[in-house]
Amino acid sequence: MRTFLRSGLTGLVLLATSAGALAQEVTVMISGGFKAALEKLAPGYEARTGDHIVLIPGPSMGQTPQAIPNRLARGEKADVVIMVGDALAHLAKDRMVNADSRVELADSPIGMVVKAGSRVPDIATDSALKQTLLAASTIAYSDSASGRYVQSQLFKKLGIDAQVAGKAHKVERIPVAFEVAKGKYAVGFQQVSELLPEPGVTFVGKLPDNLQYITRFAGAVTAHAEHPAAGKALLDYLASPQAQETITATGMLPVATPRGNGQ
Repeated sequence: MRTFLRSGLTGLVLLATSAGALAQEVTVMISGGFKAALEKLAPGYEARTGDHIVLIPGPSMGQTPQAIPNRLARGEKADVVIMVGDALAHLAKDRMVNADSRVELADSPIGMVVKAGSRVPDIATDSALKQTLLAASTIAYSDSASGRYVQSQLFKKLGIDAQVAGKAHKVERIPVAFEVAKGKYAVGFQQVSELLPEPGVTFVGKLPDNLQYITRFAGAVTAHAEHPAAGKALLDYLASPQAQETITATGMLPVATPRGNGQ
């Protein structure tokens, strides 16, 4: 009996050691739009797989050193990137990621916030949004996909690009809502999933449907991933039905088509 028990215990120890050896540390470079969703999903995924997820945040594009393309270009290591789809396509073209590993994850609409306690303006229609922006003392937008749309298209569609030119400002790297919460800007635009997690602001709402711009978020395994299989398994899980409820709760939308207009 003692021999049997000793043998059984040895087997359990070997099993535990084997499981620990198979566990991987999966490093994910991730832009803000999907970060809140992965932070919520990570604990359960880690408990189920034994893998440990390490997040390295950074914008999908832009000139800051923290931007994901710039991190990869200078040799920073990651197993997976999760970012705006068109920026990911550029990385695939430059062979920084494995194009065949790309997984579509979610679509992200643009919304607006004001500082908590401020009057909540009306942005439900084109005309209401136009008047709100004309009345705002300052306007903030991001240096990523949503901000590029706001700067280059939204103001023009509303016919106010000249009127807001002197008071509309691009916020690099820092979440727009963080700056609005400090009172630096009166209103701020960014993807809804990046606005909702920030304290100190009131979410006003999404852009009107005819002015909305949807950004696709997708992920891929990097060209020099240390743990490519574990990285691909994570991406496949994030695209699975069991992950979608959490993802949509952060302000994102299920992937509706193979490509979003924000790619």
